[in-house]
Amino acid sequence: MDFETQYIDADIKLSVLKGNFFTTEVMFEHHMLVWLISGEATIIQADGRHVFHGNDIFLLPRNQLTTVISRAKDGLPHKSVVMHLTTERLRAYYAEHPLSGGRPHPLDKVYHFRKHALLESCLASLIPYFNLEGNLPADIASIKIKEAITILRTIDSGVASLLASFEMPGKIDLTSFMEKHYMFNMTLDRFSYLTGRSLATFRRDFKKLFYTTPQKWLTEKRLELAHYHIAEKQRCRWKCTQRWGLRTSLTFHTHSSSGLGTRLTSYWSVINNRNGLQ
Repeated sequence: MDFETQYIDADIKLSVLKGNFFTTEVMFEHHMLVWLISGEATIIQADGRHVFHGNDIFLLPRNQLTTVISRAKDGLPHKSVVMHLTTERLRAYYAEHPLSGGRPHPLDKVYHFRKHALLESCLASLIPYFNLEGNLPADIASIKIKEAITILRTIDSGVASLLASFEMPGKIDLTSFMEKHYMFNMTLDRFSYLTGRSLATFRRDFKKLFYTTPQKWLTEKRLELAHYHIAEKQRCRWKCTQRWGLRTSLTFHTHSSSGLGTRLTSYWSVINNRNGLQ
């Protein structure tokens, strides 16, 4: 187990990384409000890369493909308090406190909140609750989450609009989405859901656009990406094969020798030459 996690409520937790480094690719079902107490967190999405340090507070939007890299830093573990802002809670909140005036178009991006006293106080007040012998009463947990939502919507109208948006992913441009997100190690079910299609429709639309199957296209794109990072960036082969869903180096060798042919052989020639193996 990579994290030691302590819950005071189903939607409020304290997580501590047991080692020095951990990386994962996820798509959060709910918005996540994070207070990074110590350590470092790198968040990578299709539109950019964000690096956070101790005492940073940030919001991760739901239904966005995200690579999360957690590191210990300065002799301190990666430690964070995380609050899940579930759709159920947000619907109930906005039913009582609807947005007034025009609603700006929500931006599904990572929000960073710098030195905001109300938000810092709200999250810091949770720490003593993790020392309780019993569970935190549900009413108190609900009050703390409502407090956080109220502060967030006060800070930024874009955040308020994001939290008040409950739309499911609609049918979007498949070519653009796949070119931006192919490196994320997900099932075809998730790709189809995020593009607003059934699995059968996703397969059909994909073949019309790319003239091949999704599985074959994804494998070749990830192989090309892995070879680039191994040959040009001198990255570890094992880490590359794991990161982009190639499972094992054996899978990597099998596909590369059969699927990409001469191009990939030339990559290995570059590596061997650099390492004095030829």
